[in-house]
Amino acid sequence: MVNMAQILKSKNLATKFQIMVEIAAHQPNIQQKDIAPRLGITSQAVSEYIRELIKDGWLSSQGRSQYKVTKEGVDWILQMSRQLHSYAWFVSKAVADISTTTAIADSDLSVGQPASLYMKDGLLFASEVIRGKGAKGITVTEAKKGQDVGIRNIEGVIKLAPAKVTIGKVPNVQNGGSRSTDLARLKRGVKEARLVGALGMEAIVALKQIGVKPDYVHGVREAAIEAAYCGLPSLVVCSEDKVAILVPRLEEENLDYEIVDLRKR
Repeated sequence: MVNMAQILKSKNLATKFQIMVEIAAHQPNIQQKDIAPRLGITSQAVSEYIRELIKDGWLSSQGRSQYKVTKEGVDWILQMSRQLHSYAWFVSKAVADISTTTAIADSDLSVGQPASLYMKDGLLFASEVIRGKGAKGITVTEAKKGQDVGIRNIEGVIKLAPAKVTIGKVPNVQNGGSRSTDLARLKRGVKEARLVGALGMEAIVALKQIGVKPDYVHGVREAAIEAAYCGLPSLVVCSEDKVAILVPRLEEENLDYEIVDLRKR
C-alpha cells in the first residue's frame, strides 16, 4: 500500500510547497503580492509562510522582496514531488474500475465477455478463465491471443506484492572499480534477477566483462521502483558512491531492498 503524500495530509505543508515552487520558478525577484492570488490566500499569509520557510532553512532572503530556495529547500521540493508522483501512480491504479484499462489477452476473447485480470512478468493479462475472488471485468473489444484488449467494469483487487530490489555494490574506480569486482558473484546475481540496471560507469564495465548488457542505464532509480511495484525483482549494479543516491529513494517508497557487496575478498 502506497502512503499518502505528506503534503496532502497538511494544508500548511501543501501551501508551503506551492510557495516554494512559485519562488523556485521565479527567483530571486518575486513579490509576495504576486504569489498570493495564485494560491488564493492573502499577502499577509504568504509573508507568514515565508518567515516559517526561512526559519525552516528552505528559503533564504536576498534582500527586499528577493528570496532564493536553499539546497535543503530544493531537496524538500524534490522529496514532496516524488511522493506526489508515487501517490498519483497509486491513485491511477485504484480508479481503474471506473475507466477502461488495457490488458494482454492470454486467449481469444470476444466483446462483452467476462474476463479475469492477473499480473505476469510485470504486465497485465486478461483471461477467459474466471479466477476466484481476484480482479475481473468485461471486455469492450475483441482480441486474439497476445493482442491488447480493453477491459471495464473492473471489480476486485489484483494481488501483487512489491518485489525486492537487490543492490550489487561495486568498488569505485579509485578502489579498483571493475578490476576489484567479484565477477563470478556478479554473474550469479544477474541470473537470479528479472531486470538488471547499472548505476555508474564501474557498474556498466563490470557487467560488460561478464557479457551482460543492462536492461537500463538511465532513470535507473525510478525504473527499479516501477519494476518493484509491478512485482519484478531487479538487480541494480551500483558503484559504491551511487548507493547513497539509490537507497533513500527506495526507503521513501517503503520498498524492500538488500545491499550485496561485490568487492573481491
